[in-house]
Amino acid sequence: MAKRDYLTLDDFDYRGQTVLLRVDINSPIDHNTNRITNENRIVESLPTIQALVDKGAKLVIIAHQGDTLDYQNLISLEEHARKLSQKLEREVQFIDDVAGPAAREKIKGLKEGGILLLDNLRYLTEEVSTFEEAVKLTPEAMTHTYLVRNLAPLFDFYVNDAFAAAHRNAPSMVAFQELLPSAAGILYDKEVSALTTVLENPKRPCVFLLGGAKISDAFGMMEKVLAEGSADSVLTAGVTGQVMHQAQGKKLGPASEKFINDRGLGKFIAPAQEYLKKYPGKLHIPLDFAIDDGGKRREISAEELPTEGMIIDIGAETVKAYGEILKAAGTIFVNGPAGVYEKEAGAYGTRELWRMVGEAEGYSVIGGGDTVASAARLGDLSKIDHVSTGGGALIRFLSGIKLPLLEAMKKEARVS
Repeated sequence: MAKRDYLTLDDFDYRGQTVLLRVDINSPIDHNTNRITNENRIVESLPTIQALVDKGAKLVIIAHQGDTLDYQNLISLEEHARKLSQKLEREVQFIDDVAGPAAREKIKGLKEGGILLLDNLRYLTEEVSTFEEAVKLTPEAMTHTYLVRNLAPLFDFYVNDAFAAAHRNAPSMVAFQELLPSAAGILYDKEVSALTTVLENPKRPCVFLLGGAKISDAFGMMEKVLAEGSADSVLTAGVTGQVMHQAQGKKLGPASEKFINDRGLGKFIAPAQEYLKKYPGKLHIPLDFAIDDGGKRREISAEELPTEGMIIDIGAETVKAYGEILKAAGTIFVNGPAGVYEKEAGAYGTRELWRMVGEAEGYSVIGGGDTVASAARLGDLSKIDHVSTGGGALIRFLSGIKLPLLEAMKKEARVS
């Protein structure tokens, strides 16, 4: 990748120093038991935690779980501390306080090599998304928030390893850099390096495979990577592929058109028309589809549209054509499944594409909640070169949108 514009763990000596580490271990929760159901982000946080402990730091970890928009996930981090202890094979202390007197006293008593996890940052109003949207503070102004003014004086260094939350303009993400020497953690460095490679220096040809139902993500990325030449080919699937056919003036059929219209996705037809016109040969659209025929899968060619059945997947001809492009790719980025992969009738396209991506020799990067979930279910994540922890942060990064965390880390590096 290009020269880093942020500092890393190697830039400081942490022995005997008190270090504040911001991670993203926000995990899926079983709402019946309030227990963690997927530990991926917890596992990804381990290398930085271990590295700082090995360097002799007194380590305090801050993190969030849930938000006002997913209140059912807004729970204590006590289980997270237990899981970290198990995986690190050393005690991770926990205190059910975020930045109050009890937390501050616990921090002051921490010994070299000790690890303390404070409770859920989102218990503080200034850390929730609704506060961020309603009260637009600069990083400088955030130094006066409850969290920062109470914790910053207790620390020698700040480390951020929470790339998945990089799009959040919250005190825990962007304010400590104003007051403390700051570095990126190992996961942050890995994420930014991998995604920068995809955007700025991909091995050619570079192929983007964009599917799923949340097509605003696909269209945001598509515009940037096509306009700037990052992508040599964009393969469309999922609802994105269906909208591309609508952009060519085709009718899909009542069921699929209702799905698109009910979600306000018809607004993407106009940009799809523009991209098809501006980038001929680079944009690939499905040759055939699978529809739900009374609960069973039935494939039809694109020429047979419109259809009464609901489109649930791409067809075998599309899979074959896309497979040839993926096989020859030097770099592959995937966001979004090819169809309704949760149902067997709609899983074929996603399963086959994951197999092909895994077998391809090109450098592969994937990201996004449904993308990773579908790959874990139908593919082999060990065959993917980089599995991003980011959702919103990943999409914004690849869409060319500046991320608050990255800007804060750049600023601190320039000052240092």
